[in-house]
Amino acid sequence: MNNNTIFDDVFRTMVEKMTYLLVPLINEVFHTSYPEDVKIVHLRNEHQLEEGELITDARLLIGDKVYHIECQSTDDATMAIRMFEYDLAIALESRRRVGRRFFVEFPRSCVIYLRTTKNTPDVEEVELKLPDGQVCVYRVPTVKVERYTKDSIFEKNLLMLLPFYVMRYEESAHTIGENTEKLQELLSEYEDIRVNLEKELSMAGRSELYTDLNRLIVRISDYIFRKEEKIRKGVDEVMGGKVLQLESERLLELGEARGKIIGKAEGKAEGKAEGEAIGEARMRMLINRLIADGRMDEIGKIIDSAEACRKLYKEYGL
Repeated sequence: MNNNTIFDDVFRTMVEKMTYLLVPLINEVFHTSYPEDVKIVHLRNEHQLEEGELITDARLLIGDKVYHIECQSTDDATMAIRMFEYDLAIALESRRRVGRRFFVEFPRSCVIYLRTTKNTPDVEEVELKLPDGQVCVYRVPTVKVERYTKDSIFEKNLLMLLPFYVMRYEESAHTIGENTEKLQELLSEYEDIRVNLEKELSMAGRSELYTDLNRLIVRISDYIFRKEEKIRKGVDEVMGGKVLQLESERLLELGEARGKIIGKAEGKAEGKAEGEAIGEARMRMLINRLIADGRMDEIGKIIDSAEACRKLYKEYGL
């Protein structure tokens, strides 16, 4: 995996397969108080413009609020205008109209910076001057991973930052590799991370997530320390060895293999799981259609009412 995709791949793996890890981050950035099991709906990330297609990293719906999160591996002086362009496209897609007046609501957005410089702002801003002289400031908060210690990550349950924690040692990698004391300090830190992660997730009954996050931590570490074999092997050993696939994916493959052996009974269970997956995709399509038609107020109804959901499925031919 090359440096152009590894960070995006790890971030999107967490967004798609460990979505609930985003809840504490959203609460941290936007000062909300969503419970860990709040219902999150993935929305379409592709936005068609006349000059081409925009693809966002993560667009999520919680209740009637849309959240947009971008993961940026390096500082980018154009990030403010890029976010404005993304969010304008999202806002226009979900516009609604009453009579001749249109209502356009921007999503709640933030940028996660995996690397920062002294010029990386706490808030990205674009100043808008309207024809009548009004001035509005579009603001997007930033999350700087290096500002979070391992202790604050666990205190705030920001576990999705753990795979990127190692990036703070990127520039000093060679020095650490040549200094036994510094290397031991790094490995001790990762031993603390492993122990705390195991404790945190075993108490929550999420042993699969422990293995999954372990794998992603090792994946980023292997890349950051790709030229420092001593460090790379040390972190791999501390974290329990390199995990080659997500535990959840391994269990899925195991279930498929068992289905072939056990036969009909297991096949019914798999059919049920497949049906649930299809149902979720169908619901996602319906929500995207409602947003596109400016019917945001009906989204809450379909989540709470099966009858309302059936009527809208019929209306949209889904």
